[in-house]
Amino acid sequence: MMQISPETQLFIRQHQTDDIRILALQGRKYPNVDMPTAITQIAGRQVAAEKIPSWKEINDIWYPKHLSLEQCSSEVTAHYKATLLKGDSLTDLTGGFGIDCSFLAAKFQSVTYVERQKDLCEIAIHNFPILNLKHIDVRNEDGVDYLNAMSPVDCIFLDPARRNGHGGKTVAISNCEPNVAELEELLLKKGKRVMIKLSPMLDLTLALKELQSVQEVHIISANNECKELLLILGQTPADEIPIHCINLYTKGMQKEQRFVFTREEEQRSKCSYTNTLENYLYEPNASLLKAGAFRIITSAFPVKKLHPNSHLYTSDTLIGNFPGRIFHIVNQCSFNKKEIKKGLADLKKANITVRNFPATVAELRKRTKLMEGGNTYLFASTLNDEQKVLVRCEKV
Repeated sequence: MMQISPETQLFIRQHQTDDIRILALQGRKYPNVDMPTAITQIAGRQVAAEKIPSWKEINDIWYPKHLSLEQCSSEVTAHYKATLLKGDSLTDLTGGFGIDCSFLAAKFQSVTYVERQKDLCEIAIHNFPILNLKHIDVRNEDGVDYLNAMSPVDCIFLDPARRNGHGGKTVAISNCEPNVAELEELLLKKGKRVMIKLSPMLDLTLALKELQSVQEVHIISANNECKELLLILGQTPADEIPIHCINLYTKGMQKEQRFVFTREEEQRSKCSYTNTLENYLYEPNASLLKAGAFRIITSAFPVKKLHPNSHLYTSDTLIGNFPGRIFHIVNQCSFNKKEIKKGLADLKKANITVRNFPATVAELRKRTKLMEGGNTYLFASTLNDEQKVLVRCEKV
């Protein structure tokens, strides 16, 4: 069992905000300190300060080596997942560092955490009681072996490994370990409700073809960065699967954004396109873009789409509850050199975004001589009549 000496614990507390690269070179100065362990714990605390803020002040929490921490959920996404599962019994078949398990566990009477890496199990055995989660049973076993032998429970959670043999990221469920498509029938024999956490890199269309019993899809973004794709399996498959697009905020006072639709609704929607820009420009949040909610947006909100392949929208009056970023249009110009000079003459810097446009951000910076940053936003896109435009905006 891993132990951390009092001297090493004190060192960790005293140096928890220090640069670990500098500390790593100072081992000889602290002969009574287990420096490799101290470095791991200090690095863990620094990541946790951003990723799991409620654990930041708990000095006795132990952290794993960097890779496990890099791959684990953030507190904000773990909180959201905890709203989707409830019951008496839960089994987490891929325990990892235990963030998801610890947040999910609050809703259950009995919880089993299963993890094949012994060091992660030791950390879990240490951390769960400190978090007042004494009802979690830690099992150092292979998740698939445990699944085969376990008794049925209300809910099962698993987070398959998503890297391929070369360290690259996978796009298909069949390339994940374990392959949940092969285990689907067994999972539903052992759990009434099964939550599968997948990488946002995975192809959603492919995932829905590979799995037969998906009841719900949840695409979670944090601060407009797509973080997780959640599939919920149930014993009665849904005819039309609701896709929940969620954008959570950890900074500022912005409210979370939610939009729910089905793929059938997207296909049935008549989309309004436009050849002219109005007063406001809208960019859907990362979850909507990942979900492919393009046509339905013009049915759900009084906006027009710029072009079938330009995922930007415009309206005359402000739509304050639009699920994405909202901009006020200052002016627009073509890609003509003279027009660019006139429309952007007073600008030194801008945030540039390209959507369905025949030039890269780097090429546009070179052409416009604009530095990055500031309060001006420049969108390069194409209108429905194939006109190429540079749209100068300010955030609403």
